[in-house]
Amino acid sequence: MKILHYFKTLPLFIICLSFVTSIQAQNFESEIDQLLEAKYKPNEPGATALVYKEGKVIYRKAFGSANLELDVAMQPKNVFEIGSITKQFTAISILMLEEQGKLKIEDEITKYISDYPTNGKTITIHHLLNHTSGIKSYTSMESFMKNARIDMTPTELIDVFKNEPMDFDPGEKFLYNNSGYILLGYIIEVVSGQTYADFIEKNIFEKLKMSNSYYGSMTKLIKNRASGYQDRNGYINAEYLSLTLPYAAGSLMSNVDDLLIWQKALNTYQLISQESYEKAIHGSTLNNGEHIDYGYGLSEGSINGSVSISHGGGIFGYTTQGIYLPNEDVFVSVLTNCDCNSPGGVANKIAALVIGKPFPDIKDAITLSKSELQKWIGAYQFEDGAVRFITVKDGKIFSQREGSTVFEIYPMSTDKFIFEDGNITYNFSEKEGKKQASFENGGNIAIGIESDKKSEPEKIAITLSPEILKQYVGKYELQPGFVITVTTKENQIFAQATGQPQFEIFAETEATFFFKVVPASIDFNKNDKDEIISLTLHQGGQNMEAKKMD
Repeated sequence: MKILHYFKTLPLFIICLSFVTSIQAQNFESEIDQLLEAKYKPNEPGATALVYKEGKVIYRKAFGSANLELDVAMQPKNVFEIGSITKQFTAISILMLEEQGKLKIEDEITKYISDYPTNGKTITIHHLLNHTSGIKSYTSMESFMKNARIDMTPTELIDVFKNEPMDFDPGEKFLYNNSGYILLGYIIEVVSGQTYADFIEKNIFEKLKMSNSYYGSMTKLIKNRASGYQDRNGYINAEYLSLTLPYAAGSLMSNVDDLLIWQKALNTYQLISQESYEKAIHGSTLNNGEHIDYGYGLSEGSINGSVSISHGGGIFGYTTQGIYLPNEDVFVSVLTNCDCNSPGGVANKIAALVIGKPFPDIKDAITLSKSELQKWIGAYQFEDGAVRFITVKDGKIFSQREGSTVFEIYPMSTDKFIFEDGNITYNFSEKEGKKQASFENGGNIAIGIESDKKSEPEKIAITLSPEILKQYVGKYELQPGFVITVTTKENQIFAQATGQPQFEIFAETEATFFFKVVPASIDFNKNDKDEIISLTLHQGGQNMEAKKMD
């Protein structure tokens, strides 16, 4: 009888479970909608988002516009340039070739590029994969923007940076480096006998049936391509970039559906063995034994205590993010068509929400007494040399990294505070008579110890008339092909370097302005006729003059 009763009640139990799951999915949908609608608005560049959990796609939507000029709404199937997400395809390709016995990651790069000048250093494929080679990154060179429109072969691209001085000895440091992945792409060509584009197309896209993925092109017709934009005090079409230049570091295109196919292939070892995949996702080690989060084309981290594997991308007109949480079998992909509105933070929030560990929200902030706030005032010295100052003013508490902007932080308890987006947290405590700050960002935790260092007085901005500001409008050439453009809007003034976002600058005097987002300032210089002839950018201990262009 008991057994009969069990089977009679089982269907109802299953129905109840299904109902609960359905309710959860609806709750997720509403909350994810709110996160994305707040960031990607109608009639602005938009985003597509996909969430997969335990074998099912539980969310797939699009927001904003795929083409502002034609007033075309974004659709989930839209295709984007994925930028540096390309690097995981390159890294997995290298591991595929290793499993085929065609190379080893311990091999020196001169085995495949015999004329590469290593300056007597031992640079291996491993060093290229995890950004520890010390080779100069070509995208940090002044010539990059000058050459942005020029098609180059891989060897021509390598010639751009190969004779540059190395930043450090191989394996000594981690420094994100696009040049390393250019070399990896060329090694794939040398070893496989195929172009990088053909290797990816035939061995990955065709094999996995990723029919919406491509080696990028500015001239080919790409079905469902979302147009790329940049914000230059208003949206503009993204500046032209020959996709021969990002190459194996950032030239692939895809959509959220195909990136899910890719993630499933990685999880189920369809392309490489579990052993090889483990090497890619668990970070790596410097010469001194220090662990770094970056493995091979992927970074390990955590989201509120859950292990994550992720990589983002940014390229002219597009920003992207993909996150996988292996223990919960959750994948989140968010792709955008503007390099002005990065999806990294919102993707993290979505992932945290879906696994039941949502980030705190400032709407839940509490009010602390004056004495409770003042308890944590002071300077905190962190292991990486950064100093962060905690201050209190008008009943609010603030954080400022030395030389950077002041941000309000919000109390969630007497010793826990969050930044506005909820992704960055301070946990304060006392240890051995000294105050201590645990600073958590994206699963990475840094500990700061109370210091007697004093903060510099905060710069005070003055207001200048639009007439005074207009005299500074123009283009100023810092180096050939690298220009600072100054614009105004009413009583605001903005500066924008070639290929970079536009930032407001603030008047300290009539001719001296400072940035709030970075430790830098600008002086405008006049000739004897009281005409503006140049500006001087002060940043990083350097004073760089830029002549005004006619």
